[in-house]
Amino acid sequence: MIVRSEKDLLGLFKIGKIVALARDQMIKALKPGITTKELDNIAKYVLEYFNAHSAPMKDYGFPAYSCISVNEEAAHGIPGSRIIKPGDLVNIDVSGELEGYYADTGASVVVARDKLKERLCSTAERALSKALEEVQAGRRLNNIGKRIYEEARQEHFSVIRNLSGHGTGRKLHEYPENILTYPDKENRAVMEKGMVLAVETFISSGARNVVKGNNGWTYYTQDKSFVAQYEHTVIVTEGRPFILTDLKMPPINKNIEKSKESHKEDVEILEDVEIVQPEELEEH
Repeated sequence: MIVRSEKDLLGLFKIGKIVALARDQMIKALKPGITTKELDNIAKYVLEYFNAHSAPMKDYGFPAYSCISVNEEAAHGIPGSRIIKPGDLVNIDVSGELEGYYADTGASVVVARDKLKERLCSTAERALSKALEEVQAGRRLNNIGKRIYEEARQEHFSVIRNLSGHGTGRKLHEYPENILTYPDKENRAVMEKGMVLAVETFISSGARNVVKGNNGWTYYTQDKSFVAQYEHTVIVTEGRPFILTDLKMPPINKNIEKSKESHKEDVEILEDVEIVQPEELEEH
């Protein structure tokens, strides 16, 4: 998608804030003893509170509101009865749709302490920050994968080559279909101003590829190595990108600032909503 209007800016801003809020609430509730289904209930609550929809459920029939992947699960884990234990590496991926606009975000967290998994997560998060430095109109899309790959290699980790970021905005997945985690010299595509991208890092402690499991959704590492993923949905500008799924990042241009001011009540409720605890969800 290319952002072309004030309506586009506001629509993306709102759904970006919603999925980011769901992600952060789920992370705050994450602790030993909670089930992945209880975490998914938080995503359900936040999305429905703002009349938004789970994008994978709406578009693909995914059997949950969010994707929660634990340890050797690399992506698209289905929430259920699995109980989170100390030392688990948990990836939370939330994508949503509101009024025809989409945003996608994710983060990986280690429950309690595990040095390898913590280093893996910090590398994946840092790789995303480095990759976003390359997101600018006129630069090659290939630069994103190069920065992710370099950060992983510096820490003696691998990148997953058959999972990637993607374009988004009016659909969950659109052009560019694959924003790779490694450099591809044959890809000479250039980023355009207003382009909406979901930039993802998939950093692995071993495997370079993943395989789809028997449930038809979840991807696993065959060697049982771990994967950390971080993701933001961003708008390409002529300067630094506007990160739609960062709750702390203010608008960076006058058009978005104007949208925020003219829809002040919509935005304030996103910023002020209280954290929902899993035990409170049964009441709703």
